[in-house]
Amino acid sequence: MPLHTGHIGLNVTDLDRSIAFYTGVLGFEVLGRSDEDGQKFAFLGDPNVASEVFLDKLAITLWEQSDGRFSTGIPGLHHLALHVDSVDEVERLRARVQDAGAELLYDGEIIPHSDAFSSGGFFFLDPDGLRLEVCAPDGVPTADAVAGATPSCGFFD
Repeated sequence: MPLHTGHIGLNVTDLDRSIAFYTGVLGFEVLGRSDEDGQKFAFLGDPNVASEVFLDKLAITLWEQSDGRFSTGIPGLHHLALHVDSVDEVERLRARVQDAGAELLYDGEIIPHSDAFSSGGFFFLDPDGLRLEVCAPDGVPTADAVAGATPSCGFFD
């Protein structure tokens, strides 16, 4: 069986703040949570997934065990991409992210992944400074590529 991406675990500084962002802005639901001192975490995902397997429903785990802000200057996670079906959905989520006051990268523009692919989306930061992307598989004009053939999601200003 080939491997595929499962859930993503993110370290956060404030569990309540992160839950509010990922549920209220991005639409995830809390599937489970612990507020035990020293072991605060939450499982986020979609309870309506047809599978009865919990891991099929799980998308993101939040672990309150960090201080400071996400660092782009050390090895580790570069960014987390969240896929939707259409550019209309990208635009809807961009408006929600903007209304929430999150920092938008590339001025919030919806940009293609490169000048050769019409997939693309917008980039922004979560409350701890983690770079996120919401993207669609098609429908983004390639003329707006920010780095030519180089993937726009690979190198940030």
